[in-house]
Amino acid sequence: MPTLSQLEYVLAVEKHRHFGKAADECNISQPTLSQQIQKLEDEVGMIIFDRLQKPILPTTEGEKFLEQAAIVLREHRKLLHVANSQSKGVSGEFHLGVIPTISSYLLPLFVETFSKKYPDVELYIEELKTETLLQELKNDRLDGVIMATPIQQGLKVHPLFYEHFYLYLSQGHPLLAKDLVRKQDMNASEMWMLKDGNCFKDQIANFCSISKDHDTVIRNVHFQSGSLDTLRNLVQQSRGYTMIPALMAELMSTSERSKHVRGFEGAKPTREVSFVYRRDHWKLDVIDAIKNCVMDCLPECVSRVKTNTHEVLEIC
Repeated sequence: MPTLSQLEYVLAVEKHRHFGKAADECNISQPTLSQQIQKLEDEVGMIIFDRLQKPILPTTEGEKFLEQAAIVLREHRKLLHVANSQSKGVSGEFHLGVIPTISSYLLPLFVETFSKKYPDVELYIEELKTETLLQELKNDRLDGVIMATPIQQGLKVHPLFYEHFYLYLSQGHPLLAKDLVRKQDMNASEMWMLKDGNCFKDQIANFCSISKDHDTVIRNVHFQSGSLDTLRNLVQQSRGYTMIPALMAELMSTSERSKHVRGFEGAKPTREVSFVYRRDHWKLDVIDAIKNCVMDCLPECVSRVKTNTHEVLEIC
C-alpha cells in the first residue's frame, strides 16, 4: 500500500523532473527519495518514471498513476482542512498567486488587514505571470490566483473589481493639453509596452491596435520591461507614453497625476480583476475570507466603477 509520503515524493519528481530538486523540496536526501520511489514501483508493479530521459519523464502508465496520486493527496488535504476548520475556524495554509501588474498596487491594501483578521491562516503569496499562474493552479500548487479575466480555462471565476486604464504621458506631451484623450489621438509608435507574457500587454495591444512585436519608442532602442514602474520612469525621463491601471495612478501624488495622467473619452478601457480557483477546490472558507478582505479594502477609484461605463479588454 503506497504511503502518503511516497505519493508526495513522486509528485515532487513530476513537478521538477529531477530527483535532486524533488528531494530538496521534500526535505530528504536524494538516495532516500530514490529508494522510496523504487519501493513504491515494486509494490504497485509498474515503472512510474523513465530514468533514461533527460529531464526525467513519467511513463505512460506512470502518468495515470500520478493523476490518481494527486487526487488522493488532494482528498487527504481536504479531510485535514475540514477537520481543522471545525475546531479553529478559518485556518491552514493557503498559496495565492498574483500577476505582477496587480500585486504591486493591490497587496499593500489588504495583507496587513488579512493577517490581523485571520491569524490562523498561513498565507503564501507568489508573483507570477498569467500563464505560469494557470499552470500552477492546474497542477494544484496554488490554491487560488488574483488575475485579469475573462479566461477560457474551465475554472471558477469570481470578479473582485473593474479597473480603468489611464494614459501616462511624458512632460510637455501635446496630449496633456486635453482633459480626456480619444483612442484615435494616440500614435502606436509612442507607446512603451511591457514584455511578452504579461496579460496587461495583450490588453493594451488589443485596445490600441498595436502589434505585440512593438518594442521601440526611441528609434534605435529596443526595450521590453516586466515592470510598470520602469515604464513610468522611462516616460518621465524620455518621451512618449504608457498605459497604467487605476490603482497605480491612485498611489501617485496629485501633482504627478496632474502633470502626467489623462483619462479616456467615452467608454473607458478597463480590466476585470478576479479571484480564480479550481472548481474542485475545498478551501472555500479561506477563499471567501481573502475575497471579502480585498473587496473591503478597495479605494473608490475601483470600487465604484459601474459595469456599463467601460470596455472590458480581452486577453489573448
